[in-house]
Amino acid sequence: MKQGAQGSAATGIERIPGAQTPEARTDAPRVPPQGRAARATDSDGTAAAPGARGEHTHSELPIPRPRPVVQRASVRGQILDALRTALVTGELTPGAVYSAPALGERFGVSATPVREAMQQLTLEGAVEVVPNRGFRVVERGARDLAELAEVRALIEVPVMLRLARSVPAERWTELRPLADATVRAASTGCRATYAESDRTFHRAVLSLSGNQQLVRIADDLHRRAQWPLVRPARPGTRGHADLVADAAEHTALLDALIAGDEDVVRSLVGEHFTGAR
Repeated sequence: MKQGAQGSAATGIERIPGAQTPEARTDAPRVPPQGRAARATDSDGTAAAPGARGEHTHSELPIPRPRPVVQRASVRGQILDALRTALVTGELTPGAVYSAPALGERFGVSATPVREAMQQLTLEGAVEVVPNRGFRVVERGARDLAELAEVRALIEVPVMLRLARSVPAERWTELRPLADATVRAASTGCRATYAESDRTFHRAVLSLSGNQQLVRIADDLHRRAQWPLVRPARPGTRGHADLVADAAEHTALLDALIAGDEDVVRSLVGEHFTGAR
């Protein structure tokens, strides 16, 4: 696993996962620079058509406006994904404060999309605003994790038991590739890779309920449960053996759902949530 967030002695800029210096990154999302004499723009922010500033266009045909290579929403989404990965791996240290300009410089973008992504993480409860400084990563303890596990069990166990009674075996069999994917992800030992495959499997199971509101709420709780504790047993990572054992429970759960064995489903789901971290 990668090491945690590091500061730069020369610049005081925090290092975040997968982020290199702007000069070294060729694939980092970047915002096109704007000159001092910026072109006139329409209300939607795109370049104004000829004549918008008084030019004589006569009978010239309008020139199609090319779409920007990188949309603002795309940059924000990429930064949000990167920050979520950093939270899962523990590379954004619980209790540490990070400024949008510093993170933006590391990503090779302006502070604005970083700030917008951090504001989304604030709504999700991952970080909190520190006035005039930036955003502090929320510190969580074992009790927070236990409470999340309890809420997840209250929501998901009844749904899975109902699905075990109503969903035909062939539908469950279709989810086998997703369960196998969690096993492969666990074998890499990468917490971020496993976290994504873990949520994908659980979303697919709950989606069979047809209740998208439930799927969204459960997915949000699941994501929160994947953030590391303040003092994890192994800093910045969940043990490889833990990930493998967790993934094996997906396979066992799917077998129980295919068999319609409600007792095994109830037992496995409860243990699965309790062991999550």
